[in-house]
Parts: sequence; structure tokens; C-alpha cells
Amino acid sequence: MPHPAVLILEDGRAFRGEAYGARGTAFGEVVFNTSMTGYQEVLTDPSYSGQIVTMTYPLIGNYGVNAEDEESAGPQVAGFVLHEAPPAYSNWRAAESLDAYLQRHGVIAISGVDTRALTRHIRSLGSMRGAIAPAEVDADELVGQIRAQPQMAGLDLACGVSTDERYRVPPAGETRYRVLAYDFGVKSHSLKLLAQRGCEVTVLPATTPTEEIVAAGADGLFVSNGPGDPEAVGHALDAIRALSGTGTPVFGICLGHQLIARAFGAETYKLKYGHRGGNHPVRRLSDGAVEITAQNHGFAVRGDEGGIPGAPELQVTHMNLNDGTVEGLQHRERPVFSVQYHPEAAPGPHDSRYLFDRFVDEMERRARGMQVDA
Repeated sequence: MPHPAVLILEDGRAFRGEAYGARGTAFGEVVFNTSMTGYQEVLTDPSYSGQIVTMTYPLIGNYGVNAEDEESAGPQVAGFVLHEAPPAYSNWRAAESLDAYLQRHGVIAISGVDTRALTRHIRSLGSMRGAIAPAEVDADELVGQIRAQPQMAGLDLACGVSTDERYRVPPAGETRYRVLAYDFGVKSHSLKLLAQRGCEVTVLPATTPTEEIVAAGADGLFVSNGPGDPEAVGHALDAIRALSGTGTPVFGICLGHQLIARAFGAETYKLKYGHRGGNHPVRRLSDGAVEITAQNHGFAVRGDEGGIPGAPELQVTHMNLNDGTVEGLQHRERPVFSVQYHPEAAPGPHDSRYLFDRFVDEMERRARGMQVDA
């Protein structure tokens, strides 16, 4: 028997539907994702911590879930919103239904929502706080509770999703390079792509002191994606500056891109409704090629026609073709580069996986230079 539920936003707008997944009340920032597939990767992406994710594609759950598509130890979203939950699922890899998966992990969701109207509302007024709750809830009381929740701006959520202890990911084959991965919410697919390129990856907690990172003597530093406001993660900036100052290649994505920008003097700001999905066009300025990219972020690096204000050492390498925001940077002298999007693309297109090869090339170039100097 269906259990009526409601999604209420902080401005009082209500969207009614049916309870899906676990029962109860969930609070978070309501955002939308335009991916047509990959809902399990979306659910398990640590960058969605603290957010209620709305899927704009109308049929979600039709191929079930499986253990292989997890991007972390389990779901990271605060809640989940979908238009239509198919009554059956079918895929040779599927192990259980999406509904059972959400129930097992305690994720509160709602189906039957007019997700098109919800998305238009967010696009017009911006991402806002909200809650999924049973339909009989006192709406005025719930709105008060929603408005008492913290704003996303100023929140350090990365430490909450980072690993507590360092761990090692072995290379696929012979070890070519030793890479440190600064974990602010790293996805397993990024680590897999590094391992496939011969990297032995040591994943570090977000709170690892700068001295330990520099003393490790690694061949490269990977600065991961993650949730929250980059301005609240200031402890990472010293490590990025210090390690890159030794000539060690540094590669950052998403939150890592924002932290690299801030490490060299740039500012970041909150976008109206963010970029989330697998179909965002980005122009590579070096040759004009357009990459279709996977994205998930609510903050961006501030840029203008002259480059990056406050950070003359940084050069813009990629631009978003939808709104002109900065999508990629590189340091003019140090082997440091970053992109705002997700080149591991889980889910999403594979146009940008060459960036992992570039990271390996930078480490190879440094190794050759050290051999010549010796």
C-alpha cells in the first residue's frame, strides 16, 4: 500500500509523492542531476553528502543495483527524489531493486514527484534547503526546521566523508609511480584509473598534516573531489603549495580544483544551482576541442576575461560553454593542473580520461629530469 510523502522547500513550495526507500524525515540541500543512467554512482558519490538529489530523467531504478557500481562504501546522499520508480527491474548484473537498496542503507526517498516542475523551480530560484517527510507532517513546523538547517556555504563536509585511516590501492601490474591521494570524498573509479596506469596509490585522510605529505616523497599528489564549501577546507592549501614547490606534479578535480585555485590566491563562490549531470559541454582552450563532461559541484572558481583575479600564476585551460565558468586551470611554472569536472566519469562520458594520462606524463617528465640532474 502506498505511503504518501512530501518534499518541502525552505520557501514553502511543496511537491507531493509516495514514500520510497526508507521511511522518515530527511533534511538537505535540494539539487538536481541530469544524468540518464548511473543513479547508483550518483547515490554513492561522497560529493553529494548533505544533499537531497533530484534525478531529472523520469525512470530511475529500472536496471536495479549491484556491488560493482559503488563509488564509495555506500550511499552518501541525504535523500533521493525521482519521478517514476518502475515496478520491476531488469539487468544481468543486478543484485537487488533500488527500493530495497535504499531501505537497506536507510536512505529516505520520494517517488511520483513532478521533477520537471521541481527542477524549473530550482533553476529559477537557486538550490535551497528542503526535507522529505511523511505527507501528514505539519508543513509550517517542517519549514521552520528546514530553515534552521545550516546553509551549504561555509560548510566543511569533506572531513566527514574522508577516510579515517590511510590505505593503499595496489597498481594493476608493476608499480611505475607512487601517488598520494588527498581524500576529500574520493570516488573509487578515480583510484581505479590511477591503478590501471601503474600507480600505487596511498589514500590519505583529509586532516593529514602538510609535513607528512611532503616527507612521503611521492611521485605525485592527486587532490580529490568532495562536498561542501572549498573556503572551509583551508588546511589543504599549505600542502598543495608545499608539495608543488618541490616540483611534484599535482592533479586536482572538482573540490580539488577549487582548493588548488585557492592555494594560489583565487577566490571561489557558490553557483545559483550548480552543475550536476553527465552532459556538460566544456571547451579545451589549447585546441578548441569540446569535451562532454560529467559534473557535480555547487561552487566555482572566480574568473574574468583577464584570467583568475588574485592568482596570476594560474592560467585558464577549460571553459564551460553553458555559462562561461572556469572549468580548468594550470600553473604557469609548476606541474600543477586541475579541472572542475569529473574525468573519471562514473557515471558519464569518457572524453576527459586523458587527464589521468597527462598526470602520469607529468610524473614521467619529472622522473626523467631527476635522472638527468643526477
